[in-house]
Amino acid sequence: MITEFGHFALIVGFAVALAQSFVPLLGAARGDAGMIGVGRNAALALFALMAIAMASLIHAYVTSDFSVVNVAQNSHTDKPMLYKVSGLWGNHEGSMLLWVFILALCGGAVATFCRNLPPALGARVLSVQGMIAAGFLAFILATSNPFLRIAVPPANGQGLNPVLQDPGLAFHPPFLYLGYVGFSVSFAFAIAALIDGKVDAAWARWVRPWALAAWCALTLGIALGSWWAYYTLGWGGWWFWDPVENASFMPWLAGTALIHSAIVVEKRDALKSWTILLAIVTFSLSLVGTFLVRSGVLTSVHAFAVDPARGSFILALLIVAIGGSLVLYAVRAPALAGGGLFAPVSREGALVLNNLLMATAAGSVLLGTLYPLFLDVVGGDKISVGAPFFNKTFVPLMVPVLLTMAIGPLLGWKRGDLLGALQRLWLAFVAAFLACLVAYYATSGGPVMAIVGFALAAWVGMGAIVEWAERVALFRVRPGLSLRRAIHLPRAAHGMTLAHFGIAVTVAGIAASAFDAEQIDLVAIGGAMRVGQYEMTLERVDRREGPNYLADEATFNVRRDGALIAVMHPQRRFFPLQERTTSETAIRTGIGADLYIALGDPDPQGRWTVRAYWKPLVSWIWGGALLMALGGMVSLTDRRWRIGVAVKARATGAAAVAAGE
Repeated sequence: MITEFGHFALIVGFAVALAQSFVPLLGAARGDAGMIGVGRNAALALFALMAIAMASLIHAYVTSDFSVVNVAQNSHTDKPMLYKVSGLWGNHEGSMLLWVFILALCGGAVATFCRNLPPALGARVLSVQGMIAAGFLAFILATSNPFLRIAVPPANGQGLNPVLQDPGLAFHPPFLYLGYVGFSVSFAFAIAALIDGKVDAAWARWVRPWALAAWCALTLGIALGSWWAYYTLGWGGWWFWDPVENASFMPWLAGTALIHSAIVVEKRDALKSWTILLAIVTFSLSLVGTFLVRSGVLTSVHAFAVDPARGSFILALLIVAIGGSLVLYAVRAPALAGGGLFAPVSREGALVLNNLLMATAAGSVLLGTLYPLFLDVVGGDKISVGAPFFNKTFVPLMVPVLLTMAIGPLLGWKRGDLLGALQRLWLAFVAAFLACLVAYYATSGGPVMAIVGFALAAWVGMGAIVEWAERVALFRVRPGLSLRRAIHLPRAAHGMTLAHFGIAVTVAGIAASAFDAEQIDLVAIGGAMRVGQYEMTLERVDRREGPNYLADEATFNVRRDGALIAVMHPQRRFFPLQERTTSETAIRTGIGADLYIALGDPDPQGRWTVRAYWKPLVSWIWGGALLMALGGMVSLTDRRWRIGVAVKARATGAAAVAAGE
């Protein structure tokens, strides 16, 4: 009965989404307050209905109700509770329900927290949200219903793909979808602004927190996915330029450009048309990512190959949403006023350069991801585009991005002093030079781009610190006054410093990957192998029994310079239900490096295949991502964005603080 209640909530939700799509839009055109109010009520009702649908399906998973086809195909009685719940989004139908639930959550949040919006603008924003929800609810009800029943329920289900039974991947999709779907709010604001014909500083101030919240969630989602691939798949890598990885990375790049472009709209009333276009493109890339993963056109570790009819439906939605929004943009964007002028050397100019490079980088990733598909469609040879293409096209674009990242915040609005900014960055020059020397010495002149990467990381990190120190006049005024300046500094400025420093940390971790050490060997009991400065002795292999798997657990004694420093236990797990084998790696994580061991299959002589890696600074990659997301979350607490106006100066010292981002 609970399952039918969830199905009924989906059907009613579709009707509510249709009402949300058209009634407030018509009310905004007529100036009818009653019809405008329908949008807010419908958004809240849709969120409640989608919450009921989600709760109904979660209940079916938790109680192992195998009369529901979706549960029977993706769960099992003996599966741990975490994976029973996460099994909901470990499949196509459940993941699409999660997608619509988060969309309804975003619509409900707009209805709740944007009551100070102009009524007509708010109505149009909610109307666009309703149209997106109606399209995806129609898709779910027509092709991907998660509440279908099975006539003869099995005693136990088929279980979730063993590769997906991992804590990292349990939380990866929700964060990823919060990012994907979160950008729908920025998209809705853009479409509403095109209809209204007005984009101003207030509009940018409303859009930025929604775009930033989505960016933070997407950052965490990508980081979780990368971390999961690193420690679960046993291949020792953290990024493979897999098409599904690219599908999440493209909206992240475009979203980064959107956040920075909105700054120019807010501060200088410029780049209005470009910011609108970025909002459309960012969400469009999120939809493209959904299509790539859900249509079955890709083969990936974490893609869901499905019926082509579903892919055709999503493609039709994508064409309507993207095509319609771009047509509206082509018609309405020329009417938007140009805004303030600025010199090429200015903070606006630096942000424009950032935008162009990030957009070009997203385009290069899109080209490399879709080109093999287009070639296949037109009957060409089947090819794959891998890391060499992306490294040669993407990395050169990021070098100027990182160079300007430290310079831009020190330039003035409208017209900047480039020489003065470079002079104030003398510490960043010193840090980059020292990092270059240390990397060259430590690696005996290793790969040039890796050494350049360390120099750029030091440049960006020290540049972020210098910019913050300039804001608070560190070492130029009394410490007490610097502290007061820091306290009164807008939180968005603190958040920017954290995010930029996080990028520096991640870049350093990526650069260090050029110096990884890898060893693959067959090791007998009592045998040893070496990687880097470490010697690993295989003491024994024991059989362990898990909740729904059998494991061969190895015990390795790890020594450095003859001294025992760790005992590590990698596992090789076999899941009888799915007849699948996975690797559970053992990782000794440190600030300076990771030691990584993965256990493979045995050979007829009783030796075990072992992969061992020494990976310097690899944990910095995810530590930097966490700092980026933390910086975004700190920025979201800025009072200007919570209430839509800037904080009033309360003291002379506060008034002297330079305006933050």
